[in-house]
Amino acid sequence: MIKLKLKNGIDFHPRLFDSLKDYSKEKFMSDLMAGIIVGIVALPLAIAFGIASGVSPEKGLITAIIGGFIVSFLGGSSVQIGGPTGAFIVIVYGIVQNFGIEGLAIATVVAGVMLLIMGFLKLGTVIKFIPYPIIVGFTSGIAVTIFTTQIKDWFGLEIEKIPADFLTKWLVYFQHIHTFNFWPFLIGAFSLLIIIFSPRFTKKIPGSLIAIVVMTIIAYVLRHYLGITQIETIGDRFTIDPSLPQPESITFNIETINLLLPSAFTIAMLGAIESLLSATVADGVIGKKHNSNTELIAQGAANIIVPIFGGIPVTGAIARTMTNINNGGKTPVAGIIHAVVLLLILLFLGPLTKHIPMACLAGVLIIVAYNMSEWRTFRSLLKNSPSDVTVLLVTFFLTVIFDLTIAIEIGLLIAMFLFMKRVAETTQVSVTTDEIDLSSESDVYRDEEKLILPKGVEVYEIDGPFFFGIANKFDGVMQILGDKPKVRIIRMRKVSFIDSTGLHNLSSLHRLSEKEGIRLILSGVNERVRDVLVKTGFKEKIGEENICSHISEAVEKATNYVENHIEKQNETVR
Repeated sequence: MIKLKLKNGIDFHPRLFDSLKDYSKEKFMSDLMAGIIVGIVALPLAIAFGIASGVSPEKGLITAIIGGFIVSFLGGSSVQIGGPTGAFIVIVYGIVQNFGIEGLAIATVVAGVMLLIMGFLKLGTVIKFIPYPIIVGFTSGIAVTIFTTQIKDWFGLEIEKIPADFLTKWLVYFQHIHTFNFWPFLIGAFSLLIIIFSPRFTKKIPGSLIAIVVMTIIAYVLRHYLGITQIETIGDRFTIDPSLPQPESITFNIETINLLLPSAFTIAMLGAIESLLSATVADGVIGKKHNSNTELIAQGAANIIVPIFGGIPVTGAIARTMTNINNGGKTPVAGIIHAVVLLLILLFLGPLTKHIPMACLAGVLIIVAYNMSEWRTFRSLLKNSPSDVTVLLVTFFLTVIFDLTIAIEIGLLIAMFLFMKRVAETTQVSVTTDEIDLSSESDVYRDEEKLILPKGVEVYEIDGPFFFGIANKFDGVMQILGDKPKVRIIRMRKVSFIDSTGLHNLSSLHRLSEKEGIRLILSGVNERVRDVLVKTGFKEKIGEENICSHISEAVEKATNYVENHIEKQNETVR
């Protein structure tokens, strides 16, 4: 059994091995049926995603086979289905155009290493807190971009090379609108209608598969028996290799890695977000909780291994995962069966895929884009706070007009700055120089309602985390007061954590106070903050006697210090 879970180490616990402990024939039959159906559902999507990403169709199938197997074998979810998804189309296509297939392989492997590191560092729970407007913004942006990439095939436009950027692409479409072909448009339109209306008649067989089977037969008849040759098929563009995938060598060098690092980061972040989002949605349906760190490690392993066999990036697929659940999938065995089904299809039915019309795949991807767009959610988010709307629109337009890598990086930066602004606004620093009301506080150890502060004692209270966003505010409050005190008490009972900048600020305050003959006392320090003070050596600097558990203790020490200081001054005068 594979299980690595240390107190402060790796959290790796594949769900498959837990599932096999009490595995039964009934569970296997449920997993078998679900795996076969999911494999059939994944077939047209894997082919479409492969082609739209700029690689051959069997590369999409290889990704679904190997990636799907690894994600199910090592993953932290019972029902997660891994494979290629529409979210990667934009970034993968751009990498292939600029760096070729080997560049894509390098970027995917590096992304896999990043995902492994995320899992090893237990960042699975942190990634879930990426702001929702960012997720909706780039998901909707990707949807618009996918739709845009399918216009050529749907309308049958004769364009030798399509530009990469969004605006130029549409300009080229309009310039070549005179090459519009009725037959591909008709194939695409009927494909859309079949996918949209087929659920009314059957929910077991996916509409995309029905569309591909029906439109492939119609296109074959039109091309070979009626002489209509304007309908382009997969076989007109690609040579499909229906054989077991063979490992390929990948040449790594620092220069290429440096160039591809931003793209690899985007793949890693996108893969982490989508897979954990898919697993979380599945948790809500099945009533179980996935292990996010194990899931990230599995995704990392899949993205390291799949490129060796020529595949594209892997992540958890929400639609296929929900199909798995809805058709009775109980354990990761269903995901493994789905991979086996796809492998059999590749080996024995692979050559038949060459007859699939490109316009039909365009219809499949247009539906994928529509489902990804989340336009209702997008519209509702526009009614939220200005900061959320800003993050949403900036991420969306950067994704559409420029690049997904830029969109994610800038979107995350904006979200972080807005978050820090909110925390800084909620964290307050107050100062008291006369008395402290203790009637509603528990940070005392004597039955008192008020603490009278002697002259020369100031109490500063930090209400919230003490990090770099608060350090300047703390300095500002101190500068307002004119006379220098004899004792400064820093009340930290509400400080949940302190970062290096906050600690530097505190150290500077201690150094300045010592220079000016002012004693510094800390009050109400919790265990987490105290550990930081101990590890960084600040406890030795300030002295353990000056770190108090209660404000009453701190004020008592300050009072004794002031009284002793006054006595010494009087003795000096005498």
